[in-house]
Amino acid sequence: MPKRRHLCWSGDDPIQGRWSLAHGEGVAAHQHAQGQLLYAASGLLATTTERGTWVAPADRISWTPPSFEHGHRAYGETEISILEVPAELCSALPATPTVFTVSALLRAAALKLTGGAALRPEVGDRLLRVLVDELTELPEQAVYLPEPADDRLRAVTGLLRGNPAETATLGELGRTVGASERTLSRLFRVELGMSFSQWRSQLRIQHALVYLGEGHSVTDTALRCGWANPTSFIETFSAILGQTPGSYQTELRRQAAATR
Repeated sequence: MPKRRHLCWSGDDPIQGRWSLAHGEGVAAHQHAQGQLLYAASGLLATTTERGTWVAPADRISWTPPSFEHGHRAYGETEISILEVPAELCSALPATPTVFTVSALLRAAALKLTGGAALRPEVGDRLLRVLVDELTELPEQAVYLPEPADDRLRAVTGLLRGNPAETATLGELGRTVGASERTLSRLFRVELGMSFSQWRSQLRIQHALVYLGEGHSVTDTALRCGWANPTSFIETFSAILGQTPGSYQTELRRQAAATR
C-alpha cells in the first residue's frame, strides 16, 4: 500500500515511490535537483508555478524539470507514483512543466519502478530510459492555466477565479477594472498566449475536473462552472480532454477501485 503523509521535501530527499494525498493536501513551493515525474493513479493533482497551473487528472503523468520551483495540491483522494529522473535524461523532455497522456507501457513501467520491489540498478535504469522514451512519443495533454503579470489582467483573472461561473463579457469585466476590451484582448493574446474565451474555458475545465472528482453530476458541474447547458460543457470538455465528462467519471471510479 502507498505511504500516507503530508509531503514536504527538499530537492535532495529520496522520494521515489508511491504516496497518497488526502483531498486538499499539498506541498509548498520547492524545487528538485533532478527532474520529477508524478503518475496520478486516482484523484487529481495540480502543479503550480509562477507561470501558471497545470492539472493532471487521474491516469495522467505530470513532468517537472530540474530546478523549476513548483508546488502541488491534491483534489480528492489522490494516489501518486513519484519518479526521479536524472539530469542526463531530462533533456529529452520539455523545459517547462506539462502533463502527458499515459500508455499501457508507461503505466506499467511507472508502477514497476515505484512498487517497492528491489530492482537491480541496471534494470531500474533501463526501465526508466524506456519510460522517458515512451513519453517523447506521447501527446501532451495539459489543462494549463497561465498566470498573468499585468495588473489589469490580474484583476480580470482574479474576478474569474473567484467565480468561474461568471458570465460577464470581457468588455464588462474591463469596465469593472478600468481597462478597455481592446487592451485586455491584446494582453490575453500577447502575455498569456490565448484568447479571453480560451483562458476562461481552461479555468472552468480545471474547476469541472474537481467537481466531477467529487461526484457531482455532469449537469450540476456544467451549471456550477458557468456553461449555459450540459451539451456545450460536454463539447468543450471533450475537445480539451479527449473524452466526455461521463467517461472521465467512469475512469475515476475504475482507478479508485483498482487502488483499494
